[in-house]
Amino acid sequence: MNAGAGVSAGASASAGAGAGVSAGNYVAEHGAGELADAMGIEFLEYTVERTVARMPVRGNRQTVGFLHGGAYVVLGETLGSLAANLHAGPGRLAVGIDINATHTHSATAGFVTAVCTPVHLGRSLTVHEIVVTDEGGHRCCTMRMSNLVKAMPYHARTDALPRSAP
Repeated sequence: MNAGAGVSAGASASAGAGAGVSAGNYVAEHGAGELADAMGIEFLEYTVERTVARMPVRGNRQTVGFLHGGAYVVLGETLGSLAANLHAGPGRLAVGIDINATHTHSATAGFVTAVCTPVHLGRSLTVHEIVVTDEGGHRCCTMRMSNLVKAMPYHARTDALPRSAP
């Protein structure tokens, strides 16, 4: 995982149930997942209030040269899931229940950057907006993701799951 490469030094969870949980430790312990790793997603900042990552366009394009629409959604869901789990805190798990995406511009080269911010942070539900822009500052995709926050089942405990390597 590329999580540590560009991470802001003071990144920590500072609100909600996850208060006091180090975001850097969370990412190091849980990883971003094999798909996010394969797509080259690199975290730049992660807190409960704002999560930022970038992803290369190269290697994630469709046949006509545009960044694949599904790649935007993988980037958005990766950020929305991380932010919701930072809010959920220890012993709780946020699981995605809805995501939608509106594509408004096509990236063809370089990197895209996604910024995830909370719309609602509740005890049992989170809603995040994720905005993806290209290097020219054009908004390429806007997503909204909802996560259900619940007690972590045994099979989802970190000691019961394989983890992607850093």
